[in-house]
Amino acid sequence: MKTGLFLAIVLVSGALSGTIHGLVNLGIVEPYLDKAIEIENRNLFAFGKEEDSKQFWVEYNSYRDWQKGGNVLAGAVLGTSVGALFGIVYALSRHALPGSTDVKKAFLLAGIMWLTLYMIPFLKYPANPPTVGSGETVVLRAILYLSFIAISGFGAVGFYQLSKKFKRNKKLVAMAGYVTFISLVFFAMPDNPDEVTAPVDLVNGFRFMSVLGVSTFWVSMGIILGLFWNRFAPHEQTSKLHT
Repeated sequence: MKTGLFLAIVLVSGALSGTIHGLVNLGIVEPYLDKAIEIENRNLFAFGKEEDSKQFWVEYNSYRDWQKGGNVLAGAVLGTSVGALFGIVYALSRHALPGSTDVKKAFLLAGIMWLTLYMIPFLKYPANPPTVGSGETVVLRAILYLSFIAISGFGAVGFYQLSKKFKRNKKLVAMAGYVTFISLVFFAMPDNPDEVTAPVDLVNGFRFMSVLGVSTFWVSMGIILGLFWNRFAPHEQTSKLHT
């Protein structure tokens, strides 16, 4: 493995994919955040916690502009870290992934990781806009969500390793075992403790756009890393120097 080239490929792929994710979020998720925060602001005014003044809106708009601008940068940073994880998993599993090219292999792995690390945990603990959720339960909600991601991810790896002991139907054994396991975990894990009180259209729209945004990251990750890997082949050993 050409270590330097490998690191460059996975980090650049992650950064590019994260940037794409951030730009997509800016276009399709942020409008729902604006609507949700607008409801939150109205509640603050109604309960006298904030004053509907010019100064409030100047500070608010300044903060939101900064927040939106940082969204793309945050996407690039997060994408770089996730890209490193994706690259390591791809390097370790590349030989076992079906597909005639690295693009197909990487895209398949991205789909698997999207399903196990994002979509299944999302179905249990879907994303909510700012108007949903109490500050008192934020730590509990974070622990539940991250725990489910860890259980799902390690479960997928565990059943894949277990399937290697079978001579036939390895893929079927791994899939059946994981589906059974994660189904039991899904129903055993506690539900989100917060009641959804925001408008249904807002919540559903926010969740749908969130799924689209995260999905663009994994699609981009699979394609970009696959193209780079196919082009530069970091897995090939460096030629030995002849003396």
